[in-house]
Amino acid sequence: MMNGPVLVTGGTGTLGRAVVRQLLAGGHGTRILSRRPRPADDGSPGDAEWVTGDLNTGEGIDAAVTGTSAIVHCASTGNRKDVQITRNLSDAVLRSAGRPHLVHISIVGIDRVPFFYYRAKLDTERLVATSGLPWSVLRTTQFHDLVALLTDAQRRLPVALTLGGVRFQPIDVDEVAARLVALATGPAVGRADDMGGPQIRDAAHFTRATLRASGRSRRVVPVRPPGRFFRALRLGGNLVPDRAVGRTTFEEYLARRDAPDTSR
Repeated sequence: MMNGPVLVTGGTGTLGRAVVRQLLAGGHGTRILSRRPRPADDGSPGDAEWVTGDLNTGEGIDAAVTGTSAIVHCASTGNRKDVQITRNLSDAVLRSAGRPHLVHISIVGIDRVPFFYYRAKLDTERLVATSGLPWSVLRTTQFHDLVALLTDAQRRLPVALTLGGVRFQPIDVDEVAARLVALATGPAVGRADDMGGPQIRDAAHFTRATLRASGRSRRVVPVRPPGRFFRALRLGGNLVPDRAVGRTTFEEYLARRDAPDTSR
């Protein structure tokens, strides 16, 4: 029984917004945590409650978690501070009278691919699992928009660089959001089944698809950076072929992203 709202940390980010939309569509009380007051034109669904708090300092977090039935933890710093903001969150919950279900989003391969941010995510998972709260952790492969950004970020280059020997398995953010909502509104499961996208393709495939979708013509040049991180990627440490449960292909994502805006 959901007897309180679901708090979404990182509720103004790409994944957080998708989670908020789907919670509201399902009729669930929804609370967005942000460091800043709600702007008039932020574009967030109007039925969501907005609370101000800073996970870095802990300011306002006690009030944000009070009365919640579940917390979907989408906030991320992109660095080692993920561990501290998660500790601040769980500490605030433990000070409150409730025991909301803590649902945390993570990344496939963080235990196989040596990367400083992945080590932080792995430590964050352990913190969630030992928090004393009901918990669920969902690992997914990279989102479509991140894989597309690897090409889009090179708009000014005369060629398009791609990672030689590396494969990706991108997944749609709305499908991940739907799974997070299902977890948050159900019983805690601990480590949930991983989610991977429907396609496993060479990086060059996604580079060429992104170029075509935006009408650009570039020579695609594979590069093979040295180091343990890229070697682990070439060995498939970022993939889950046995959990290719996503439905939206990368090409379908690009067609939706680049479709003309007919709403005006």
